[in-house]
This record gives sequence, C-alpha cells and structure tokens, in this order.
Amino acid sequence: MGPYGHECCFGSLQQVRIIDVTKGRRYVKFLYKCLAPIPFRQYRSREEYLERATLESFHKKLLIFDGDVVGQIEYAPARVSGYPISGNDVVLMNCIWVLKRAKGRGFGRMLVEDMVQSERNATGFATIALENHWSPWFKKGQMEKLGFKPIDKINVKHKTKHKEQVFSIWLMWMPTKENAKQPKWDKKKLLEGVTFCLAHPLYRPQTWKGNILEMK
Repeated sequence: MGPYGHECCFGSLQQVRIIDVTKGRRYVKFLYKCLAPIPFRQYRSREEYLERATLESFHKKLLIFDGDVVGQIEYAPARVSGYPISGNDVVLMNCIWVLKRAKGRGFGRMLVEDMVQSERNATGFATIALENHWSPWFKKGQMEKLGFKPIDKINVKHKTKHKEQVFSIWLMWMPTKENAKQPKWDKKKLLEGVTFCLAHPLYRPQTWKGNILEMK
C-alpha cells in the first residue's frame, strides 16, 4: 500500500497504482481536470463544489497504468455529492471513467472495489446511468457490469443538444450492508442538470437559466 492508494503488477514491467488526488500536490490539477480532452482551467461552479465537498470526505482517485493516467473515479457522501440523491450512510459515485486504450483489464472494477474498501462504513453506493444517450459515458450497461442495479428512472430530453432524442436517467444502487435502505432522488432537481463537472453529459452551463432537461 502506497501513501495515496494501492498498487499491483501486471507482469514484470506493467504496474497499476490508484492515487487520491486530494492527498498531496502532484496531481492536484485533476481536481479540476478529468480525462476528457478539455484544456485545464479552474471554473467557479467546480470551485464552489470542491469548497463544500472536500470538507466532507470527498475523494477523487486516478488509476495510473505503467506510468500513464488511464482511469479515474470521484465520490462523496450523499450530502455533498454532485447529484440530488439522498440516503443515510450512502456514498455517491459522481463519475468513473477508464480510457478506451486501457479497456479490458478490469480497471473499472478495480476503481469501484477501491472505493468500497475505503468507505467501509457506507451502507451502499449510488450513482446515475444513462440509456439511449449519445454520450459514451455513464452507460447503464457499464454501470451494471460494475455491480450497480437500476431502481428507478426518468425519461427526459435535453433542451440544447439532440433536442428530439428522448433518453433515460437511471438511479443505480449497490448495497453493501444487510437491510441497507435504498437512496432517494429529487427528480425535479435533476432536471436542472449538474454543475460539478463541465465534461459531464448532464452539465448545465453557468450562463444557462432554468432547467437544462425536460421530463417526457
């Protein structure tokens, strides 16, 4: 176990490390930057989110494979998550992402297992998933492979992108304790979109007024 996470080996030359960017300064830019090919910049909505969340057991971790950052996961207690989802002792996974070139090695599962191990007092873990959405991220099938189960959904349209396409947002749940109570979500609040990450498929720009999604 290293100072920021754990490491293991694939063969004699390939090494995997998971590090927490909230501990130490080397990878601090990843608090504002994800793996999307978007130029690094700090922005107000993210700063406001981090100011709240980093005081409440927020974590963002990177998976480094053979010296290259190829995966990430971000999570926090429900009370300071990026989604309008609530639950007693529930941890919300804001996002998870493994680059295409690193697929097929079980890195997504490794990131989820690291999250679960680091939050042993949680009764379960929740997140969202998308179905029939144009983005390659947050796909429902991917979340199910990681151990999450769908428990509710809403059908929506985006007001500025692919306006005629109806897609589903699913509430996903992975209990880790017996008799864990399922989380609840505020569907109306979710229609506003999210502001904690500008690369998120449901991101609402700071200049947009009102809901970015509409219920169908």
